[in-house]
Amino acid sequence: MGEPARIIVGISGASGAAYGVRVLDALAELGVESHLVVTKAAALTLASETDLSIADLQARAAVVHKLSDVGASVASGSFRALGMIVAPCSVRTMSEIATGVTSNLLTRAADVTLKERRPLVLMVRETPFHLGHLRTMTALAEMGAVIAPPLPAFYARPTSIEELVDQSVGRALDLFGLDWKPVKRWGRDLGPVSEM
Repeated sequence: MGEPARIIVGISGASGAAYGVRVLDALAELGVESHLVVTKAAALTLASETDLSIADLQARAAVVHKLSDVGASVASGSFRALGMIVAPCSVRTMSEIATGVTSNLLTRAADVTLKERRPLVLMVRETPFHLGHLRTMTALAEMGAVIAPPLPAFYARPTSIEELVDQSVGRALDLFGLDWKPVKRWGRDLGPVSEM
């Protein structure tokens, strides 16, 4: 029997903890094994933006790794995974990944994901971007990362924050070849409005 499908999930300290929470929920629904790494800043953001504790968040993951454990399985290229998603991704985390000078397990796992040529999806949460941010994103894109800011898809006609979050999460998971049911798709669930 083969190994399960796995995705490494990083949650960093940018606003948007709900994105990471829903990534974990989606992977569980899809039967994909999630390997979670959370930064200290993410734990603070989780507390300020949600009613969840860090234990509640960790309970949603299949496997939890300590941020300081740079010897964890996900720090090695021999660990087989579909790739990694950082949701949300802070500018600090993005910048550290871009340099290849990693200081914790989250950024080390992202660096390994890049070197193994696996999908690395960064749901970067910041606005506005200055030129340094944009150059960092360009460098990461040139290295093979996908920069996927969680932008609202108003064509999906969301009626709640949850639907906005789910659409962004589902579109990010599309990049791993995963089809999550809450995503509203053009041509399937949605179509052009008839001309006047």
